[in-house]
Amino acid sequence: MEEKICWFNPKEEPFAINGFAWFEKEKIYRRLPEKSQYEIPSAVDHLANHTAGGMIRFKTDSRFLYVRVNLREIVNMPHMPATGHSGFDCYIGEPRKEVYCSTAIPVVGEQKYEKKLFQFNEKKMKQITLYFPLYNGVNDVFIGIEENAKITKPEPFPKKGRIVAYGTSITQGGCASRTGVAYTNILSRLLGIEFINLGFSGSGKGEPELAHLITMIDNVVCIILDYQANTDYQRYCSTLPEFIKILRNRFKKTPIVVISRPGVALWTFDRNSKKQYEKGYRFQEKLVRELRKQGDKNIFSFHGSKLFKYMWQESTVDGGHPTDLGFFTMAKALYPVLKKFL
Repeated sequence: MEEKICWFNPKEEPFAINGFAWFEKEKIYRRLPEKSQYEIPSAVDHLANHTAGGMIRFKTDSRFLYVRVNLREIVNMPHMPATGHSGFDCYIGEPRKEVYCSTAIPVVGEQKYEKKLFQFNEKKMKQITLYFPLYNGVNDVFIGIEENAKITKPEPFPKKGRIVAYGTSITQGGCASRTGVAYTNILSRLLGIEFINLGFSGSGKGEPELAHLITMIDNVVCIILDYQANTDYQRYCSTLPEFIKILRNRFKKTPIVVISRPGVALWTFDRNSKKQYEKGYRFQEKLVRELRKQGDKNIFSFHGSKLFKYMWQESTVDGGHPTDLGFFTMAKALYPVLKKFL
């Protein structure tokens, strides 16, 4: 018997779109505003179309689920699977109890694909979370469910507010094998809170314009700054104080966690490169210490070496970008740090 699929646009109720700070205003799947009063660097502007951290959330009793996707471009990455850069992950379960179900695998060399995410025998209400692609944009996505199936609003996040993570390709999710295991998405499930992922591969360099854009985001309860790997020592020292100052003008007491660069495999053999980034960490540590002495008790410094902990050389794809194991280790390291702020 042929399945009768009813297609829905998740931009409409009762679906919930999370992870895009400007979605309510612009109704597009983009991580920065399309029209901004601040000049966005061209590389960042392009990467803002990548939908890392975006989520579609809803409840349904449909026995099957499809997605129909129109990607922004064709992406070919030699060190990251298509399931991570252009796929959709499906998790089932209430907030903080989500369990991975399946992945919509894109068609190689094509911008459009349609995939079935599950087929069950029992018609039972369940909460669905779909994670957007990490290294591609999405022009349109439609949700296909069973005819006459129910769709209702999802359960709200247990924790109110948003955590904003600004940083590098690692922050964006490179090189997760699938979208749900970027560390911000893992932490969102563990903590039960919405994340805004502002990781820009090779391009998040502490520009003041980006700090100003972050100040436009509502309901921010914590900010992660993790962009050292995109800069050299001089640039890091020149941008970090101003970036924090701009944030503090808006977010007076919001916790800010400044993270230095995670370890790189080559540092085992190239101590000079490691020393350059260690200099940056010492500057970061000194700056945070001075700010705390001046009365800012809600700013914290975190050494990036703690993110991978054990077997960190084996936790990367290319010596720097994490595997799924690396992302899980990162999330577990940051979980207790962020939990105390919530």
